Amino acid sequence: MATVEIGSRSFRAQSSALEHYKAMLHRYQDGQRVSDQGDHADLVALIARYDPVLDAVGEPTKGDGQIAHFERRLNTGTGWSSSGFWVVRQDGTATDFSYIDAVKGKPKGRSQDFYGACRQAVALDLIQAKKQAFAQYGDNQGRVECELTGVMVTINDAHLDHAWPNFSHLVSGFRAARGWSRGIPDGVVSAPADSQTSATFIDSAVADAFRTYHHDQAILRILSRAANLQTASQARRPRVARPVYVPDR
Repeated sequence: MATVEIGSRSFRAQSSALEHYKAMLHRYQDGQRVSDQGDHADLVALIARYDPVLDAVGEPTKGDGQIAHFERRLNTGTGWSSSGFWVVRQDGTATDFSYIDAVKGKPKGRSQDFYGACRQAVALDLIQAKKQAFAQYGDNQGRVECELTGVMVTINDAHLDHAWPNFSHLVSGFRAARGWSRGIPDGVVSAPADSQTSATFIDSAVADAFRTYHHDQAILRILSRAANLQTASQARRPRVARPVYVPDR
């Protein structure tokens, strides 16, 4: 198991480095500046290790030797939110970064950005589909049965799952249908940029085409958030004939 060197620290494995930065993120609240000097130094070292990787693949760097401080911020989008580190530079500009990608030394890449753009394209549809499921199947307490465990769940405790096929297969199928299996053409997905927490399709026609493809192919189901996700992924087809379809546009 190869050690991972980040600044003056030596981690026995990549997983140990990931746990270190995960624990660091959890020590702060959203909107809070990273105040501990040791934490600041560890993040500086992480960015110093990651920036050459980004530069080598032509992506914008994060610190560029001009780091003022770090903050934990809440990143939000349609139907999702997650907390992460942000670099604030000496000139006042700022950008987000994934400590996971930084530790692994692997930028997201065009395929992952395409996947994210597909998620963004159907995000509102999925919110509407979840609301539709509860309006159609909800009991007198506003609960719907989890299609994996049978537990009755409220909309806030429920997860809308791609029962069949899973979302990654939908993305792969869409790419294949457009002849993009080997690579994503330029001008399809937004390029990496400061403060861009989610890639989007540049051409709205591509976004609309994926929404249509998703609407035609996806079978969705309601699961309890507490349901075992691994078990859910192993039982992809719905166990009851009650699929939830993305609503018509």
